[in-house]
Formats: sequence, structure tokens, C-alpha cells
Amino acid sequence: MICFPNAKINLGLSVTEKRPDGMHNIETCFVPVPMYDVLEIQPSGSFSLKLFGLPLPDKLEDNLIVKAWNILLSVKKNIKPVEVYLYKNIPGGSGLGGGSSNAAFFLKSMNSFFSLGFSNPDLELLAAEIGADAPFFINNKAAIATETGNIFHLIENPVYEMHITVVFPNIHISSKDAFAKVIPVKKSNLTNVLKSNISNWKNYLKNDFEEIIFRDFPETRNIKNHLYSSGAEYVSLSGSGSSIYALSTRPLYTEYFIGKYKIWTGVVK
Repeated sequence: MICFPNAKINLGLSVTEKRPDGMHNIETCFVPVPMYDVLEIQPSGSFSLKLFGLPLPDKLEDNLIVKAWNILLSVKKNIKPVEVYLYKNIPGGSGLGGGSSNAAFFLKSMNSFFSLGFSNPDLELLAAEIGADAPFFINNKAAIATETGNIFHLIENPVYEMHITVVFPNIHISSKDAFAKVIPVKKSNLTNVLKSNISNWKNYLKNDFEEIIFRDFPETRNIKNHLYSSGAEYVSLSGSGSSIYALSTRPLYTEYFIGKYKIWTGVVK
């Protein structure tokens, strides 16, 4: 079985409070975007994971697919082992949710391949044990996310059919470190801003991590400015970084970035 786990972007990201458990509540809009890894699953005598493509900073045993496999084993003792091949195209530490997407698509594929009988709500509960944003990729549709990013309200995609340009500056950002630096602010007007014309977003749709990442890595601010200069309607950091994405009504001029950074382009569906 082969599937293609996709990335996501965040339209706005407000960190609203630190929880008693040490995690943070947020408000954001997750949107799936056309950047893909490749995941192949084959029956095998024992479980294994082989990685190809872009290197990842974590150890193989810490990969979220391994975590997903162990979670499945905890609820379905008789699952047959599989050999997993993962080609990484979505960079780690980029704020694009690649690791969570891989794990969620692994759960969905295993459920389908072996007829495990899990419903989508069941899969969301399993994915929630993997990471806060992993449940999003079960339904994989535009949604407002609250709490730790694991409570979803599906919405009409506010950037449907817009061109997207994603620039990855080859910087790995630790989400844990980024959250440690952010100052929570309770108020958020995300839903109202998303309903407004995209021309308003530049001034009102904010990602609370931007100033932290721009301060620590000034080249990310430079990328944002160049994307606006190229004709983008809206430009933002995705998640806690380090990728910068641009939304536009037409393809952007990206020659400035060639040879410096990794670039992806497509149309949001």
C-alpha cells in the first residue's frame, strides 16, 4: 500500500494560555497543502521503518511512525507486522506537520489495509497520543483548532484554489523551545479575521511565534519581505517555524530563492 502524507500550514496562531500540565492552549486554522511525503507499507515478518529523502534530526526509534505502531499494538495485539518505507520531502522542524502527517496516514493505512475497524473518531483518539496536531490529518480538512491543537471545528477552506509558495530556510526549529519563549495572550479574533478579505490579513492575522523566530533567525524575516515584494497577498511563518509560506492569486517570482533555500509551489485544494 502506498499513500502520500501531506503537509499543513497555519493561518494565524495564537498561544492563549499555559496549561497546568505544562502544555499550551492555542487557536489556529490548519489547512492541508500540496506538499507530500511518500509512505509505503508491506507485510513483513517483523516491524521495521526505513527512511529516504531529506534527513531528519531525530533518531529512527523516535520517529512518530514507530510511536504510532506501538500505540496500535497496545490496542490490537494480533496486528501483523509491516515493513514501512518513508520518503521524506517535507522537512522536519519546519512547522509543516510532516511527522504528524506521516503517523496519521500510517494509522489510516493500517486501518484500511488490515480492516481493523477503527472509525475516524477512533483514529483521532489514537493520533492524539502521538502529537497535538496529528488528529488533524485523519480528516485532513481545513479546521479551526483549539485546546492544544487537538480540538477541531471544520470550516470552509478560506484559501481554496489560491497559489501557495513555501520556502524552507534549512533551519530546524524545536517546537518545545519555541513554546518556552512565547508569552500567552488570551484574546484572539481568528474567526472574524478569516472571514474578512485577505487584503486585511497582513495587519490582523498573526502568528505569535514570528517575532521570536525572526529575532533568532533574521533571514526568515528577509524571506517574508521578499515574498511580499514578489506579489503575495499574505505571508506568514507556519506553526512554530521555520518555513515561510505565501498565498497569492498567481504564481510568484521565486528565482531569488533558488540555490539558497528549498521551495515548493502548488495550488491549495
